[in-house]
Amino acid sequence: MSQLKSDEFPAFYATYIDTVFGDVMQVLKEQTTSFPAFLDAIPAGRSEYAYAEGKWTIKEVVGHVLDTERIMAYRALRFARNDTKALPGFEQEDFVANARFNERSLTSLAEEFVLLRKSNIALFNTFNETELNRRGLASDRLISVRAFLYIIAGHLNHHRNIIKERYLDTMV
Repeated sequence: MSQLKSDEFPAFYATYIDTVFGDVMQVLKEQTTSFPAFLDAIPAGRSEYAYAEGKWTIKEVVGHVLDTERIMAYRALRFARNDTKALPGFEQEDFVANARFNERSLTSLAEEFVLLRKSNIALFNTFNETELNRRGLASDRLISVRAFLYIIAGHLNHHRNIIKERYLDTMV
């Protein structure tokens, strides 16, 4: 797979994409084991912690990562199949508020992540260079199929870092 070019994605996604180094498919595969291991190391009782009023709990952050991966993979599929219809954005706050992530165990969220990621990797492995280069409008912005792979990997990296820095580094 060729490397991502800066004209394949809106600039605001660079925050995520810049955290992905090397072969994006290898990064996605590695995350399939490293992220659940990271979640498993979170101390019991900490998963419902929010570092400030109005912020998500760790479970909600993980659920947000799951929802976002699903949406980005769906967008990638639509554009890879040469669907030229513009796709709408989504309101992440509404998704989290209506998902009941705190009613679930962190283990169940980690298990769901593994299943979702393996399924998406299987899909992404079917894309050829022509399909990866296809572009479409999502949230009123032009983006390539290939960019979604980097966004998915980078979005997880971004939120894993937030969990480390804002949720776990505050432990006494």
